[in-house]
Amino acid sequence: MGIMTEYLTVTTLTKYLAAKFSRDPYLERVYLTGEISNFRQRPNHQYFAIKDEGAVIQANMWAGQFRKLDFKLEDGMKVLVVGRVSLYAPSGSYSINIETMVPDGIGALAVKFEQLKKKLSAEGLFETRFKQALPQFSNCIAVVTSPSGAVIRDIITTIQRRFPMSEIVLYPTKVQGEGSAEEIASNIRRANERGDFDVMIIGRGGGSIEDLWGFNEEIVVRAIFESHIPIISSVGHETDVTLADFVADARAATPTAAAELATPNTKIDLLAWSNEQENRMLNRLKALIMFKREKLEKLTHSVVFRQPERLYDGHIQKVDLLTERLSVLTKQKVDQGQHRFELISGQLVPAYSRTVERRKFRLDRAYQNLLLLDISKIKARGFSIVSDKNGKIIKSVKDVNPGKAIEISLFDGQVSAEVK
Repeated sequence: MGIMTEYLTVTTLTKYLAAKFSRDPYLERVYLTGEISNFRQRPNHQYFAIKDEGAVIQANMWAGQFRKLDFKLEDGMKVLVVGRVSLYAPSGSYSINIETMVPDGIGALAVKFEQLKKKLSAEGLFETRFKQALPQFSNCIAVVTSPSGAVIRDIITTIQRRFPMSEIVLYPTKVQGEGSAEEIASNIRRANERGDFDVMIIGRGGGSIEDLWGFNEEIVVRAIFESHIPIISSVGHETDVTLADFVADARAATPTAAAELATPNTKIDLLAWSNEQENRMLNRLKALIMFKREKLEKLTHSVVFRQPERLYDGHIQKVDLLTERLSVLTKQKVDQGQHRFELISGQLVPAYSRTVERRKFRLDRAYQNLLLLDISKIKARGFSIVSDKNGKIIKSVKDVNPGKAIEISLFDGQVSAEVK
């Protein structure tokens, strides 16, 4: 009698294996290391693979766990993952459902540092063209650091030694741990709102990358970039580097060096500044004297000084002409017997005499008005006429644009200029 053989369905076998996977204590929580492969970010859940030199396993990471990652997942990245292995019955494939993941090798914070540095650098936040120059003399200095550390003591000691007239304003700040980045950024903004600081120093002493991490946060980097006050970064020791160092206007290896950058060496720098100002004043004075001498020379040889009567030639000729016309008209009236007599001061005089006097008065007044309108006299009082290269007079700022060539007519000559 033959033995009856029972054939299993694929579904039954798959369910049996799935049950084995779910009950196996070694597969319930797996600690796995490998390299990310075939990763393409999806809107919600993520599906990719983890591989090494000899094998590959499919990986799933649900949206909730993926959103908790504080670094950007990339193909080829070595990672440490924790998850459970399961079998998906419809396809008969097994995979690891990832619960947590951190970078392997250089560490999670180092990966986050490099990724944020790359992002902010692409935006131009570290470019030299955005760096502000430090002032030569700082009357008021803001310091964003811990009130109890050695940093503030070193800064105060150095500033009082080098430039004691500087005012130091401390913004007590948490520089390590949770919430430190928000507090650093907030105090940078507060100092800017005050508006009377010449320079700002931010920093803390040395420590691990975790201790210094507040100065690597994006919120701090952007607050430094947006600051209207020049900022000196002094974070950690000389070998420590933070993103605050890259974006700051200057970096100092120590708090003492930061204070030295913020202040002049009183005796040496003041003497150099004094000499520089003296030379600038002498040069400006020499240039002014030369300009005035040239102007005097031009005025001395001006036609007006050599032949001043030429200013009035045209007006005198016009007065003579008008006088002659008045005489002719008066004579015509008298000859035609069209005059009357008036009693003036007890005497009878021809009425046209008063008319003549009035017209002479009006003529004299017109002459004086003509003299006031003399363009040469107007220019001599400090006025000028501005025109374009075609001679068209410019009456309004709306008639010019930057770069336009103009001509300025002055009392003693022409000046060519360009609108800036």
